[in-house]
Amino acid sequence: MDLSPGSVVSSRDVLSIVMGGGAGTRLFPLTKDRSKPAVPLAGKYRLVDIPISLCINSGFRRIFLLTQFNSSSLHRHIQQSYRFDDYSGGFVEIMAAQQTPKSNAWYQGTADAVRQNLKHFDSHDHQLILILSGDQLYRMDFRGLVEQHLRSGADVTVATIPVGQADAKGFGIMQIDEAKKITRFVEKPKEQAVLDSLRLDERFSSQLGLPAHEPHYLASMGIYVFNRKVLKAALSGIEPDFGKDIIPTLIETHQVNAYLYQGYWEDIGTIKAFFEANLDICNEMPKFNFYDSIAPIYTHARYLPSSKVSNSQIEKVVIADGSIIMDSKIERAIIGVRCRIHSGSMIKDTILMGQDSYESDAEAQEAEKRGLPRMGIGHNAHIERTIVDKNARIGNDVRISPHGKAANLDGDNYYIRDGIVVIPKGAVIPHGTVI
Repeated sequence: MDLSPGSVVSSRDVLSIVMGGGAGTRLFPLTKDRSKPAVPLAGKYRLVDIPISLCINSGFRRIFLLTQFNSSSLHRHIQQSYRFDDYSGGFVEIMAAQQTPKSNAWYQGTADAVRQNLKHFDSHDHQLILILSGDQLYRMDFRGLVEQHLRSGADVTVATIPVGQADAKGFGIMQIDEAKKITRFVEKPKEQAVLDSLRLDERFSSQLGLPAHEPHYLASMGIYVFNRKVLKAALSGIEPDFGKDIIPTLIETHQVNAYLYQGYWEDIGTIKAFFEANLDICNEMPKFNFYDSIAPIYTHARYLPSSKVSNSQIEKVVIADGSIIMDSKIERAIIGVRCRIHSGSMIKDTILMGQDSYESDAEAQEAEKRGLPRMGIGHNAHIERTIVDKNARIGNDVRISPHGKAANLDGDNYYIRDGIVVIPKGAVIPHGTVI
């Protein structure tokens, strides 16, 4: 491949690497038994489906997924969801952290994860490497990013997004010149004087259509395009992370440019961010659009029956496949796959992640003999501002709401984070419980 300015991108020249995420402690308890990219999204998807689908829709079908923490659920989802035919040349290959005779260390950071797998990437013909996060919600045609990278003659291109002053302290912030070359990078600036010095130039603010009276800053999205040789040389040291270590160092020695992205982008890092991003999908015009026939979001094909709703009042609700809802009132909610809601229930501002399998009548009766509620939502349950993880058993006459409670609290078989109740995976909430 010709990497001179103005070259035309070919899908065969690009390898995509999706970072499988760290421990995801801020998303606990959703990450108690799974990694962040494996967390269910919008009723039927997983977070990891977003970057993989964007790669496929951009024509980049050679994808590596680097995993480490709580990865079994993620591995199972990938194996069930992404299978390419022998003629496409595409694949989604899992590269799990492993100990070897030369090293017994797990991944120490994003850059170290890529460093430990360079030998596997080298077995594939490519000149560019696209590095992505596995836990962000956005839409981007990566061909535009790669084409700008080639036109500009950059060694590295960093995807950036304008953010306000309140958000800037949580990101890597950069300054650019007129050619979009990054001249300065500060990781999570805390001091106001430093933040003021990084303010986006008025010319770029005007170009991007941003309000002139508000300060804006260019934040790194954690999305990078590297020339192959530059990445290999940059990873010859011991630095663990791209954002904290590799990118700031390369700015001093190489041409590192910014790709200015404008659009919806959410870093799903907290329970609040996850909750709000999901419920926004219930709106008539959501910020993230799943209803796109040209660029669909792919996931595991379950071959479930259509959902069934009987004598219920439903408003602003997304209902996934295979659900059964009876005589209930539901307002602004995500109803996950195979979810069963019994009569008299009221669900509001809530995410129900559903079930991994149907519970037969015999299994339900056996559970009841052991004093357990049936799987799903029982009769006359009232649930508000809550996330109910998969395979939970919510009994009859249960009341769940965060109102009147501390914003963060660990309870008996439940948690409250950011003023949102979280019922963990497989939890049992007995009949008549009030949370």
